[in-house]
Amino acid sequence: MARVVKVFRTLRNHWKKSTFAVCVLSYGGYWLYGKHCDSVLRREACLLAREYGQQQIAPQERIRKATVILNPAACNGKANNLFEKNAAPILHLAGVQITVVKTDYEGQAKKLIELMEETDMLIVAGGDGTLQEVITGLLRRPDQDVFSKTPIGFIPLGSHNSLSPSLHLLSDNKVKDITSATLSILKGETVPLDVLQIKGEKEQPVFALMGLRWGAFRDVASKISKYWYLGPLKTNAAHWFSTLREWPLVRDVSVSYLAPTLRPPDLPPVKAPRPNLIYRIIRRLKNYWNPPAEEPPKVEEPEKWEEQQLSTLELFIQTHNKNPVERRINDSLRISAETHNLTMGEFITAGNKKAADPTVFTENATELEAGACRLQLPEGASGFYNIDNEEYEAMPVEVRLLPRKLRFFISAERREQLLSQIQ
Repeated sequence: MARVVKVFRTLRNHWKKSTFAVCVLSYGGYWLYGKHCDSVLRREACLLAREYGQQQIAPQERIRKATVILNPAACNGKANNLFEKNAAPILHLAGVQITVVKTDYEGQAKKLIELMEETDMLIVAGGDGTLQEVITGLLRRPDQDVFSKTPIGFIPLGSHNSLSPSLHLLSDNKVKDITSATLSILKGETVPLDVLQIKGEKEQPVFALMGLRWGAFRDVASKISKYWYLGPLKTNAAHWFSTLREWPLVRDVSVSYLAPTLRPPDLPPVKAPRPNLIYRIIRRLKNYWNPPAEEPPKVEEPEKWEEQQLSTLELFIQTHNKNPVERRINDSLRISAETHNLTMGEFITAGNKKAADPTVFTENATELEAGACRLQLPEGASGFYNIDNEEYEAMPVEVRLLPRKLRFFISAERREQLLSQIQ
């Protein structure tokens, strides 16, 4: 008992050191517990992957091959370590033959994809920038009709992963997000996604999966990180300071657009059976002695563009990939223009919401559905677009929708969740 009293007396006499020791031990215990939880998640994912690797394949089948485009600079240089610890072991245990291609500089992924050989699946390990470069390089290829049928997996390793909520169940644990995304690739369930083709007057087209953003809210969002020292007030401060420098922040733009097209039914591709040999011989002889008449060339009807002048705080042209399993009548992109008559207080409030989700607009915003659109900026207009969270110089562009152009791996749990939201 005397020893216990002595210990408490020592803690009371040295309360500053005792408090510091308790804080250090508590943080250390919390850190070790987090590492243990991550290890458990990796072990569970590896056990599931081993089941796929132990499955027998037919003699005529070959091992699946995957090409991984990895951006080591993503997530502040931690992407390579995250991939090697959390994703690569799962792919190896599942029996997938992977070829890892690492990028060394910005824009290299486009060039690497142009040289890529045929593969069973393409895996993008990085963030929004890496994914946007990969699909742009893929769809710029002369043989893109063939390579666009290759299923694509996305492992979220970047600081911005806008597409990830559409494909995977997200959590606060980075390891869980990576392992679940990798397991969804092994399960093989895919979903078609729309792609935006964005072309300037002289530049090669750029392709996007989420959308193009332009306006005052985009400009402020790019400066929020500068006010890191204000903590939770940095978003409010960034919007408030922008109103002090200039107000109103209204942009004028001319938008021309085409009406959306009807969406064909989602039918699986059916290969017609090959006719027998006798029928094929008779058909060839018939075509030789009596060649069919050439069909007259089809006259394409001119596109009917409608023009609308908009004054807006922000313009957002986006796909419907936020919920890719939703059944729609039309193939269309969405043009959202924020109302221009917001007060300063409403501007700051709306900016807070857009910082969390840029697709959120106020009730008075203009909403249009279109198959394609053209943006014509006023003379002297400057600024930048955000195309899938990547900055591009603002200029007149034409945006066309490529419906269901690419197929991405999706987790079955996320598909069920998205379907339940529709109902």
